[in-house]
Amino acid sequence: QKQEGSLCAQHCLNNLLQGEYFSPVELSSIAHQLDEEERMRMAEGGVTSEDYRTFLQQPSGNMDDSGFFSIQVISNALKVWGLELILFNSPEYQRLRIDPINERSFICNYKEHWFTVRKLGKQWFNLNSLLTGPELISDTYLALFLAQLQQEGYSIFVVKGDLPDCEADQLLQMIRVQQMHRPKLIGEELAQLKEQRVHKTDLERVLEANDGSGMLDEDEDLQRALALSRQEIDMEDEEADLRRAIQLSMQGSSRNISQDIPQTSEFSGNFKEMWFCFPTGDAMGEEDMLQAAVTMSLETVRNDLKTEGKK
Repeated sequence: QKQEGSLCAQHCLNNLLQGEYFSPVELSSIAHQLDEEERMRMAEGGVTSEDYRTFLQQPSGNMDDSGFFSIQVISNALKVWGLELILFNSPEYQRLRIDPINERSFICNYKEHWFTVRKLGKQWFNLNSLLTGPELISDTYLALFLAQLQQEGYSIFVVKGDLPDCEADQLLQMIRVQQMHRPKLIGEELAQLKEQRVHKTDLERVLEANDGSGMLDEDEDLQRALALSRQEIDMEDEEADLRRAIQLSMQGSSRNISQDIPQTSEFSGNFKEMWFCFPTGDAMGEEDMLQAAVTMSLETVRNDLKTEGKK
């Protein structure tokens, strides 16, 4: 079971027993029963005593509103299954010199957090409800793991007695598992998911911005390119018209200016070849050439009119 609220004691017990054996209501009932037993013991000294009145004013030591339950509640809950808790670092247990790998399970507590370390099949697992999944613990690392917990301030309890059969234990009796990646703490996973969402949101903003201003920029570039293309087409059309006008003018006035202007051989209409069709040649520009063509065209019209008049 993964952590829900502060019900780590409930998750610890159910992970130990590998089933939905205890609910918060059942553990609360055990806690209330323990509170009543403590009240009755305190009342033996007199219900009017200062100690008794002080006890009544104090909150329960076996549970609180956050869902925390005491070691007494856990111990009484396990007695229903014939299980007993022994403090791991107690002198009585240490004198037994039992190798931890020969035990079946441990319950660990630090402040208000509880979790189970249990052997399933032939392998040990950290069933901490704050992890995203079970963490495999090797036999050689188990003793070091427990020692590290003690150094960090954890209280460790050995679970004595026969645990109920479970499917996971039966399956892992036949196979061994390998774990490639250590499970993360739930807080780390949530932080990572939140960070991924933030990055995704930032990326979406960038993409949206690019879809907006970027598309506008692309549209502006496209418009400029089209405008330039139209200008080039217009210039090409003007040049073609100019070439045709000059060619027609030259053809219309060829008999009148044949003695004054040298002819090109095989005129192809190429604009560059026209430079050689006029006496001033390289010194003439496009406007000069156009003016000359218009002048020649007018001369041709006048000559034709004169000829028709004579006829």
